Amino acid sequence: MESMLSGACNASTAGEDSVDGSAPDSEFRLLQPIWDLRKGHEDVLSSSLFPIVTSLVFYVLCVLPFMILDMYGKNWKWIQKYKIQTDMEVTWTQIRLAVNLTAWNHALYILPVTIAQFVWTPSTALPRLAPAVFEFVWQQYLALAIFDAEYALWHVVHHKVRFLYRHVHSIHHHFSSPSSWVTEYLHPWELISIGVFTTTSPWWFSAHPMTQWSFLLLSIVISVDDHCGYDLPLLPHRWLPFWGGSIHHDMHHHKPLTNFQPFFTWWDRLFGSFCPGKRAGGYKPKTLVEWEKVPRIHETEFGCADSQRNHLNNNNNNKQL
Repeated sequence: MESMLSGACNASTAGEDSVDGSAPDSEFRLLQPIWDLRKGHEDVLSSSLFPIVTSLVFYVLCVLPFMILDMYGKNWKWIQKYKIQTDMEVTWTQIRLAVNLTAWNHALYILPVTIAQFVWTPSTALPRLAPAVFEFVWQQYLALAIFDAEYALWHVVHHKVRFLYRHVHSIHHHFSSPSSWVTEYLHPWELISIGVFTTTSPWWFSAHPMTQWSFLLLSIVISVDDHCGYDLPLLPHRWLPFWGGSIHHDMHHHKPLTNFQPFFTWWDRLFGSFCPGKRAGGYKPKTLVEWEKVPRIHETEFGCADSQRNHLNNNNNNKQL
C-alpha cells in the first residue's frame, strides 16, 4: 500500500548532518562507489521532484510484472499454482478501476503538491560520503517498524470508526482479492496519510538521502508484494520471523477485521487480531483451520464492503447501516 506521495513531503535538508563533512577523503565506505554515481547528476538528485518521480516510475515497474501474470498467465500452471485465492480472477475491469483512481488521485492531489514543492522547497543537501552499511540497513529496518506501527494504528481506527470506514477505507476494500494495482486503490486521505508516514519514518534517524531513497523504494516493493495475490517462493514471509507479506494482507482483504499490520505481525499477535493466511493454491494450513474453529464476532460493514464476492446482499448491508 505505498503511495507516490512518499516523496511529496521530502525533508529537504535530511541527511545533511548524517555524514561528517570533516571526515578524511580516505575514509572507507562500502557503499561509496554506488553513492559516487550521483556525481554529475547532483541537480537532478537534489531536486524536490526526484523522490516523487522516482517512486511513480518504480511503482509502475513493480506492478506491471504481476499484471502480466494476472492477465496473460491465467493458463500458466507454473505460476497459477502460487495464487492464493484460486477462485478469484483479476479482470481488465478491475485493473481499469484501480488505474483510473490512481491516476485521478495523482492528478488532483499529488501534482499540485509536486508543483508547490518544486517552487518553494529547497534542494536536498547531498553529503560527500555514503552511509555506513550497518547504518544503511538498521535505519531502514527501524523505519519499516515505525511505519508499520503508525499505519497499523491508522488502520484499526479506520476499521473501528464507522464513519471513517464507510467514507475512507472502504474504498480500498472494494476488492476482497487484491492484485498489484490495488496497492494504490485508495481514498485521497489514505493516500496522503501513507505518504506522510513513509516520508517521515526515516526522519527519526536524520537518515542519509541514500537511505531515505532506498527506504522509499523498499516500502513500495513490500506494499506491492502485500497486494500481489501470490505466495511465491523466496518471499520474506516464508523465512523471516514476524513478517506478514502477501498471505498476511491477502487474508485481511478476505477477513477484514484481522491482520491490520501492513508489514510485520507482532502487534496483530499481541492484540489478538492475527489470522494465519492461506498459502499457495488456496491451501489452508493447520493453524488457519484451527483459527476458524474458534467462534468470532460477525464481521460487519467495518470490513465487509466486498463487492467482488457479494458475501452480503444489499438487504443485509442496509440492516447493518
